[in-house]
Amino acid sequence: MSRLTKTNLKNKVISVLKKQGYRVNNDGFVLKDDSREVKREAHTFAKAERMCKSEQFVLNNIDLIKQYLIDGKKLDIDKIDPEIIEVKERTDYETIFRWWNLVWWSLPYERAYGRQIRLVVWDKYHNAPIGLIGLQSPILSWSVRDNHLGIKQEDRDYWVNQSMSAQRLGALPPYNYVLGGKLVASLMTTDNVRKIFEKKYRDQKTIIKKRKLPSRLLFITTTGAYGKSSVYTRLKINGDPISEFIGYTNGSGTFHIPNELYEDFIKYLSKRDYNVRRGYGSGPSRKLRLINQAMECLGISNGANHGIKRAIYLFPFASNLKDVIGKGRAPKRIKRNIADVTDFWKQRWAVPRAEKNKEYLDYSGDRFIEDTIKEVKKYKKLYKQLQ
Repeated sequence: MSRLTKTNLKNKVISVLKKQGYRVNNDGFVLKDDSREVKREAHTFAKAERMCKSEQFVLNNIDLIKQYLIDGKKLDIDKIDPEIIEVKERTDYETIFRWWNLVWWSLPYERAYGRQIRLVVWDKYHNAPIGLIGLQSPILSWSVRDNHLGIKQEDRDYWVNQSMSAQRLGALPPYNYVLGGKLVASLMTTDNVRKIFEKKYRDQKTIIKKRKLPSRLLFITTTGAYGKSSVYTRLKINGDPISEFIGYTNGSGTFHIPNELYEDFIKYLSKRDYNVRRGYGSGPSRKLRLINQAMECLGISNGANHGIKRAIYLFPFASNLKDVIGKGRAPKRIKRNIADVTDFWKQRWAVPRAEKNKEYLDYSGDRFIEDTIKEVKKYKKLYKQLQ
C-alpha cells in the first residue's frame, strides 16, 4: 500500500472480508450464512496466506514426509503402538510437526504465544505419525472457562497458568479414517503429557504478578473448529468422561485479518500514537485488542469478532478440579497411561469403525502428496487475490 490513509486501509479491509464470504455494511460485517461450508470458506484465505509464506518449506520437505507415509491398506489396527514424543528444535520431528500443521488442517495455523509444547503421537509399529498435539498459553480472560471453574479475577493468572490450550489437536491420515482423533485427544490426558509439562515449567513465575507456580498441569482447553466436535463430544474411557463441553466462544479471533493487513494496522495505529507494543508477555489477547482498535478507528464496529462461535471443551487432569480451584483442595490426579488408553480406543472405536467403513483402505500416501502439491498451487492463486 503506497499511502496508508484511513480510506485506503478501510477499502482494503472491506475487500478482504468480502473475499472471505462476509457481507459488509456501513459499520460492520457478517457471514453470508451459518453453514459449515461458508465457515470453512471463510478460513480459506487465511490458510492460503500461511501456505504461501511457507511454500518452499512444504515442497522442500516432501521427501522427508514420504519416508513416514503409509497407505491405508498397510495399516494394521491391532498393531498400532503409540508413543508421545516431545518435539525439539532442529530435529526431523520439528519438521514433521510443522509440515503437517501447515498442510493438513482446514483451520489455518496461528503462531503460538507464550508457553508452548509440541507433541507428535508416533506409531512405533508402523513408524508413522498418528497425530499432533500443539499446546500453548491459554487466553488469560475467558468468561466461559472462568465461570465454569469458578476462577476469580484476582487469581486468574495463578490458575490459568496451570493449564494449557490445545491449538492443534488431531489425527493424520490414514489414522483419521479409523477415528484416530479420539485416540490423540485421549492420549493428551495421559500422565506422559502431564509429566512433560511439569518438567518443562518447574519453578515458573506468572508474568503479571510474578508469583511462583506449582509445577502441575490441572486442565487443558480446546475448541471445535466449526461448532461442536464429533471427536470430543461424549469422549470417554471405560465410562469416565475425558472431555466436557462447557459452552461456546463469543466468535472472536484473528484469522479473518491476514498478517499483512495486520501489519498495516500496526503502522496505522503507530502513526496515531497508539501503544502497539507486542512480543513476549503480550499474548493472543493483545493481537485481538490491536485489531479492535484499528477497526474502530476505521469505523468498523465488530473488529476481531468474526462471528464463528466455536464449542469449548475442557480436559481435566484432576477429578476434583472445581474443588481445587474453589476450595484449595489437593488435586486428585486422574491417572491414565498410553497402553490402557490405546487398548480401549481400539476396542471401542478403531476396530468397529474399520469393520463398518473400509474407506481407509483406499488412502494412498503418494496420491496425498500429489494432491498437496496441487493445493500449494491453488493457494498461491488465492493468495494473490488478497494482494
